[in-house]
Amino acid sequence: MGRDHVLAQLDQQLQQSNHVAISTLTGMPGIGKSELALQYGWQEWPKKTYRGGICWLNVADSDPGLSILSFAQIHLGLTLPEEGELVERVRYVWQSWLKNEQDQTLIIFDDVRDYQQIKDYLPPQTDQRFNVIITTRRKELLAKSQTLHVNILQPEAALDLLRSYVTDGRIDDQLEQANLLCRDLGYLPLALELVARLLRRRTNWTVTKIREKLIKNGLADQSLVKDPKFDSEMTAERGVKAAFDLSWQELESEPNAQKLAMYLSLFALAPFPKPLIDGLFPEADEDEIEEWLTDSLVHLNLVKSLDDGWYELNTLIRHYLRDKLKDTPNINNLSKFSYCEMIVNIAKRFPSLPKLSDITFLKNIIDHIQVAANEFGECLDVENLLFLYAHLGKFYEVQGLYHEALTYRVKYHNLVENNFGIEHLFFATALSGLAGIKLFFAEYREAEKLYQQALEIRETELGAEHSDVIDILHDLALVYQCQEKYEDAEKKYVSIISIYENKQEKEHLEEKEYLDLATIFCNLGGLYEVKEEYEKSKFYLNKVLTLTENRKEISPSIRAVAYTNLASISNAQGESYDVEKFLNKSCSIFKNNLMNNHPAMGASFNNLAEFYSNQGRYIEADFLYQKSLFISEKKLGVANSITIRIRRNYANFLKKWAASLQKNSVGGLVSKSNC
Repeated sequence: MGRDHVLAQLDQQLQQSNHVAISTLTGMPGIGKSELALQYGWQEWPKKTYRGGICWLNVADSDPGLSILSFAQIHLGLTLPEEGELVERVRYVWQSWLKNEQDQTLIIFDDVRDYQQIKDYLPPQTDQRFNVIITTRRKELLAKSQTLHVNILQPEAALDLLRSYVTDGRIDDQLEQANLLCRDLGYLPLALELVARLLRRRTNWTVTKIREKLIKNGLADQSLVKDPKFDSEMTAERGVKAAFDLSWQELESEPNAQKLAMYLSLFALAPFPKPLIDGLFPEADEDEIEEWLTDSLVHLNLVKSLDDGWYELNTLIRHYLRDKLKDTPNINNLSKFSYCEMIVNIAKRFPSLPKLSDITFLKNIIDHIQVAANEFGECLDVENLLFLYAHLGKFYEVQGLYHEALTYRVKYHNLVENNFGIEHLFFATALSGLAGIKLFFAEYREAEKLYQQALEIRETELGAEHSDVIDILHDLALVYQCQEKYEDAEKKYVSIISIYENKQEKEHLEEKEYLDLATIFCNLGGLYEVKEEYEKSKFYLNKVLTLTENRKEISPSIRAVAYTNLASISNAQGESYDVEKFLNKSCSIFKNNLMNNHPAMGASFNNLAEFYSNQGRYIEADFLYQKSLFISEKKLGVANSITIRIRRNYANFLKKWAASLQKNSVGGLVSKSNC
């Protein structure tokens, strides 16, 4: 079910050749290779494609040569020579098969572990009467054959398979849980069929119940074990774990490959790159690791090779390998320590001011960093665990994912409090991190309180002019600005700028200090804009653009906000051309820096929507208001004050548009915004 395109491709391969056609079906255990071969046979039988017969040979459990002789005697009525080598007797069968060249014959060699098992029993290559299907769990078995890799089912096809067995409506009645069940089972046909068959027998079971049992018992759950009393008609000979066991047993002579497989189970259920794999074994030769990985694990379809040196594990294979790891005490803890050490080393390579390429790579491996922090924290010393929490918090903040960032800021805070106390510098960092999230959520009083606590600790431990103290002063100034305490905010901004300018006269500022200074200029420009001191505002906003001109990769959001504020000023001063120009620049920066849904971009959309509304460009304004509201609700929440303000703006706009329509005076339309 859900494999019609595979059957069509298989048929195409078999019918193209002008000699004996051999197609190899390969894939991980439980993927349904045998079932596909059987389906193809049943599909072609009523079409009379294979008038010469369809011969099924179970290679795993019997000698294929003897099976061929038996088939010939029983189904073809051949009288076979009693003497001679088995190979010669099989050759006699092929020669004596039905002589009509129009009568095609299909030979299926099922579950081949080694080409040598069938090499001497294949039909003659020059005989066009024969087509051959080979099923194997090895990625490459026969170079001369056409290989068809069988993949897991697509989500909808997996649901259809469940529905085909559970016909009482339970699947659609519990559709969300059914989708999760398919995901839990890695969309693996064998697992899905076994679970579906059990659900059909257990008519009083919910999908939720069987999910809970699977989560509790894993691969040992009865739903994943084939019961011969009820499932004797299944193509598959074994349950899920038993199918995986066969591949594992083939690795018994390769302990390093088995070890690598168990280590790989520590990764998250997401693709992982070769450098991370190499990092698990820092003392091993990379070519040796490549051999264990490619020639053993990928070859046996236990690990899937993706493009450009990335790999992944199926959900159930990962469960199986983790169970193996737990049952191997001598490497269980060692593997986790190695994994955590590798993750920390990788994370520490990224600068405190990440560029676009850094963020892109982090997005690809962030799930694996989370595994180290969330599952194996006991294998990390406290400071490295704190580092990962801080790293994860900052990663999500950069993208405007503040709810996710808050999770790690809270973990950082609690870990510091329990291990270092509330007067340690780490605790000041914890307070500052939490305050930053509160600020994004517009919880200004709470943010101010946390920043003040952090400031007291840092001033006591570091002195009044330390850069970490200046950071807190800057944060407090921003809180004052958000609370409309403009005089307090302005004083702090000016005093901090003075400190940086004095330092710049004496020595070269560090990259972070340039970025901090640009942020202060941007915030001060925003402050003067609110106070309608537009020339002062433009002065500082242009200083932002000048200061970051050669640092665009590490300061995209600052430049984007500066352009947004310049647009707002231009709007207030009636410079409509500049409004659109600046806002489109802001949107472009966000687009090009993986921040399409950043809350600050939502503000840009809101401002541009207001501008279009004022110009009577209602359709464009409506489009942007909706995007702005979507971003704010998703990233900040529906109850956030910024979201509420955008929703109010949108509601007022809709009233204005409705009134305009009633007067038949809809504004003229222009081309869509570049946003």
